[in-house]
Amino acid sequence: MELHFNEGNKYLTPFQSERFLSPRCLLYRQRAEIRSTLLKGVLLISARYLYKRQLSTEAINQSDSKLSKDVRDKIVDLHKAGMGYKTITKQLGEKVTTVGAIIRKWKKHKITVNLPRPGAPCKISPRGVAMTMRTVRNQPRTTREDLVNDLKAAGTIVTKKTIGNTLCREGLKSCSARKIPLLKKAHIHGRLKFANEHLNDSEDNWVKVLWSDETKMELFGINSTRRVWRRRNAAYDPMIPTVKHGGGDIMLWGCFSAKGTGQLHRIKGTMDGAMYRQILGENLLHSARALKMGRGWVFQHDNDPKHTAKEQRIGSRRSTLRSWSGLASLQTLIP
Repeated sequence: MELHFNEGNKYLTPFQSERFLSPRCLLYRQRAEIRSTLLKGVLLISARYLYKRQLSTEAINQSDSKLSKDVRDKIVDLHKAGMGYKTITKQLGEKVTTVGAIIRKWKKHKITVNLPRPGAPCKISPRGVAMTMRTVRNQPRTTREDLVNDLKAAGTIVTKKTIGNTLCREGLKSCSARKIPLLKKAHIHGRLKFANEHLNDSEDNWVKVLWSDETKMELFGINSTRRVWRRRNAAYDPMIPTVKHGGGDIMLWGCFSAKGTGQLHRIKGTMDGAMYRQILGENLLHSARALKMGRGWVFQHDNDPKHTAKEQRIGSRRSTLRSWSGLASLQTLIP
């Protein structure tokens, strides 16, 4: 680089004084200044555009949040009628920017309600959602951890919280499954027959019925609470069938009527017809008196072989006890 000296005996570089620059250097310098000016202009225009766009979005959101849907629809109707922004502003008493923002949004989206705010994209693809819903439909008792593992095997890594949110968006929620007895066709026909026979019974007739049955209280096993995925108003779909076996339990006999509950008796060992008759002798009449059943009350028990044994029928006739015995299991009749 050449150095040039001025009158003060101080040296200047070629870029510090134009009179010492060559024509080529001057041309390069002018081009650089033009590029810098153009770049500044582009950046300024971009900044102004982004700022106006932000103000427009804020104005739309603010206008939508402050104005009711009726007012926004009124603004659009007046605009369709041929009124300008200022005329609408004077008539409704709103700002020009608010009126303009609502009309622009209506022209672009054909709606006046608030636009959904953009968020993070869904972690699970539509195909993954379909696979998850298919698994839940086929196996309602599947867990979120199982669904996470299924998606992980397919190449999508998500958390259990994401799985729960996805199922909620699809209209499912985690609920405790309802339990019903495991019925055979004979049980179903017997229940239907019993229901048809007593379909027209009055409320006074049902008040005179003393219901009784045995139940097994299980500490562990199949009667434990299980959770399933289901939609709203579908409490019995899916269900968990229950059967009368398991360990860690006690057997109880009890009775109740519309007036309250009767005595509760614990059954020790295996109950047969003789033990059942003894239980009735110790608890049935005492419960009926305590509940003030009155005259003409009916004793209800199911068609268990122990209940319909020969000696049991003989005992019932001797005591002039009216009884119903139409069902194999009384569980679904208990309210």
